[in-house]
Amino acid sequence: MSDKFYITTSIAYTNAPPHIGFALELVQADLLARHKRKKGKETRFLTGTDEHGQKIAKKAKEKGMKPKDFVDKTVADFHSLVDGLNISNDDFIRTTDREKHWPSVKKVWKKLDKNNDLYKKKYTGYYCVGCEAFLTERDLEDGVCPNHDKAPEKVEEENYFFKLSDYEEEIQKMISEDEVRIIPDSRKNEVLSFLSEGVRDISVSRSADKLEWGIPVPGDESQKMYVWVDALSNYISALNYAEEGEKFKKFWPADVHCIGKDITRFHCVIWLGILLAIGLELPRNIFVHGFITSGGKKMSKSIGNVVDPFELLEKYGTDPVRYYLLSGIPPAGDGDFTIEKFENKYNSDLADGLGNLLSRSVGLATKKGVEFEKGRKPGSKIRKRVKKTEKEVDELVENFEFKKALEEIWDLIHFTDGYIEKKRPWEESWDQEKVIFETLYICYSLHELLLPFLPGTAKKVKKQIESGKSKILFEKL
Repeated sequence: MSDKFYITTSIAYTNAPPHIGFALELVQADLLARHKRKKGKETRFLTGTDEHGQKIAKKAKEKGMKPKDFVDKTVADFHSLVDGLNISNDDFIRTTDREKHWPSVKKVWKKLDKNNDLYKKKYTGYYCVGCEAFLTERDLEDGVCPNHDKAPEKVEEENYFFKLSDYEEEIQKMISEDEVRIIPDSRKNEVLSFLSEGVRDISVSRSADKLEWGIPVPGDESQKMYVWVDALSNYISALNYAEEGEKFKKFWPADVHCIGKDITRFHCVIWLGILLAIGLELPRNIFVHGFITSGGKKMSKSIGNVVDPFELLEKYGTDPVRYYLLSGIPPAGDGDFTIEKFENKYNSDLADGLGNLLSRSVGLATKKGVEFEKGRKPGSKIRKRVKKTEKEVDELVENFEFKKALEEIWDLIHFTDGYIEKKRPWEESWDQEKVIFETLYICYSLHELLLPFLPGTAKKVKKQIESGKSKILFEKL
């Protein structure tokens, strides 16, 4: 088994500040990265931003700014979100980085060209500015883009095309046989269904007149590279694919790409096709999360139900936000967010659950003079109960079942509350000291279990147990 682990998020588009959906993706990827580091894997965790395109150029112009100045300002917001969520990424890639990103992208293009995987032709098609993508009839619903509820523009221009159709059968085979595992199975089936209908070659450039803000096509200044080659190549440009040095050799292929369901086809068809064409190994897993609705409705500024991750972080703190994203949202499905649901979960699970157990256990130990000893073992029943939780949580995280993993941890919390009520260690008895130690042992185990999920809280749990000083972890709302 490989001793390395390379995980990526998608790169967020910088036409607007970060939203709660990207916060979800960051936290999910961070959990997996921390989990693998805890298991001793040499882990590399990448996130970043997609900064080219017609939409960004248009936004910058509206604000009277140069595109680079506009994206620099927006990227600062993404860095703030990464910091605010306590994300442990090792790298942050930007597609405007001419030293780090551009050389690898140009190398990809030149390889595609050398291998005769590119050709130029005039094209008439439907272009969605919102998606910054050419759409086919089957992508539309009642003539409109399903993601933006707008009819695409009909455009005609001469572009470079990638022979994606040449790789259709191989992509289908790799996905069918789980050489590239798509999680969940429902997304895998969607991709296979899409492939079964036949894949067309795709436009990978646009006229420089139409797409002024992008990477020039090598050898043809009249064209700019389109998002498929530019943005998707970030996963290898961050490893310095241009030089194919030790970093690239060590960490590629990606072990997990974490993405949203709206970009599944791009990653599971186009990206795999590009990798096959340039002779690189394919990613091992592509994990697809759903959307977050607000009060059962799609988030919309006009409705006024947009959830701002920065406001949540400022009001409630880092770990409560991480906890809701991991426990209140199905990891691979759509989930709903309301302040009422968030606060109910905060009070029941964090304040009354974990916080109350720790306060009760440390407070009782302090009162009765019981200290936690790391080398000391509890009774076999408690030891087996903790080992069972550790094993189940490990298996669930490995299978991307984050919500169920947290449920197992909270089941241990409920077990411990019941154990305390049954043994009543505040009363004098022959096993009083043993029972109090065992509750401290479980709490210390909770610190270990929670480290990948709620790293800040886990450290506070450890500190309170080791110091014997109890402090309120989560104030009741």
